[in-house]
Amino acid sequence: MISDQLPPEPEQQFKPEVGEVFSGVWSGSFVCPRVARAAPHLQTSVLRPTTGPLQDHHRTPTGPPQDPYRTTTEQIMAVPPTYIDLGKSAKDVFTKGYGFGLIKLDVKTKSENGLEFKSTGSANTETSKVAGTLETKYKWAEHGLTLTERWNTDNTLGTEITLEDQLAKGLKLTFDSSFSPNTGKKSGKFKTGYKREHLNLGCDVDYDINGTAVHGAVVVGYEGWLAGYQMTFETGRNRVTQSNFAVGYKTDEFQLHTNVNDGTEFGGSIYQKVNEKLETAVNLAWTAGNSNTRFGIAAKYQIDADASFSAKVNNSSLVGLGYTQTLKPGIKLTLSALLDGKNINAGGHKLGLGLELEA
Repeated sequence: MISDQLPPEPEQQFKPEVGEVFSGVWSGSFVCPRVARAAPHLQTSVLRPTTGPLQDHHRTPTGPPQDPYRTTTEQIMAVPPTYIDLGKSAKDVFTKGYGFGLIKLDVKTKSENGLEFKSTGSANTETSKVAGTLETKYKWAEHGLTLTERWNTDNTLGTEITLEDQLAKGLKLTFDSSFSPNTGKKSGKFKTGYKREHLNLGCDVDYDINGTAVHGAVVVGYEGWLAGYQMTFETGRNRVTQSNFAVGYKTDEFQLHTNVNDGTEFGGSIYQKVNEKLETAVNLAWTAGNSNTRFGIAAKYQIDADASFSAKVNNSSLVGLGYTQTLKPGIKLTLSALLDGKNINAGGHKLGLGLELEA
């Protein structure tokens, strides 16, 4: 008689458990003795190390912990934008890709040692006035230092020195000066900015021939909600000459922005990313004591990786159209037109041509 008593199972050298983390590559199979006797064709797959010893499988995962109850936007947008960048996405839809009444050329180059050159030239088709700027920038990344020199066709020289994340994490100090040899006019501005999670502060002191002005701004953010305040204090007048408020909400695909300037100018904008190719924006503004409301809508459609089409219209029936095409890497062409919808046959429309070269 064959005994039903099964021999004791040999001790296994490896017994994986749920939740274990392994650093090596595992493969192979293991046959349970009990199953092998009852049904030799059945096997239970098991992981077996193929290279190297078993590492410490209880180590803590690297990287910051992720909160499953927070959206990607809340995790990424820890630092709110500056005050002037509130509602920037809607502004970009209305402004980028257009150059009405201008023929413009932008050239950007960068040398191996990190020195950047940027030159811009434009000609106004109505006044035939030609303007140009030349800018050189050198970044000393090891010390967080950036030096920028500027010159324009008005014969104004400018110098900007920026120090970032050196004295303190998130602290940015900038000294900006300009000088006009023709008139002898000089001006200087000392800028400070500090940003950290949920907070963005800025304070600028502007020294000019007319006096000294202090500009301050603060933006706080929490879970997508944004609130900001901006003010200007002129020491010559000894009073606050500008006082602006803004409130908004921001996610990856939707942005809402409202603002009140000096208690008389009211404005708002809405931005929505419909899909990966289409972006839309709406803005409106009005002035206290005036019943006229300024209203506009705009959209940008990404045709493919190299081409995009933009369009906008406002309550004055001014229609703007723009087309941007990347001819080849580093060469971008922009065509734009502004049409007066109320006087299509009367003329007075504006055309624009822009060419960007980058190497």
